[in-house]
Amino acid sequence: MKMRVEIEFCMQCHWLLRAAWMAQELIGTFPDDLAEVALKPGSGGVFRVRVGDQLIVDRKRDGGFPDLTALKRKVRDCVDPERSLGHIDRGD
Repeated sequence: MKMRVEIEFCMQCHWLLRAAWMAQELIGTFPDDLAEVALKPGSGGVFRVRVGDQLIVDRKRDGGFPDLTALKRKVRDCVDPERSLGHIDRGD
């Protein structure tokens, strides 16, 4: 089953480009696993990423933005935990 990813970002903080870049990277990495990557404008310093109903990133809770490698691993763990991400998995 293909999953929906939602990236909620703060418009006041001008985080649209960051959110769009992350969305582009996720679509490129998981083209056959994602049904949709949605950008959801928010306010108040919000930056959250959900896969389905699961909150995998919350900037305030996590103490900052995820790096792209960590985000891709978290999405992979939700959509296809057995999948190798190649060089991303060898980075640690």
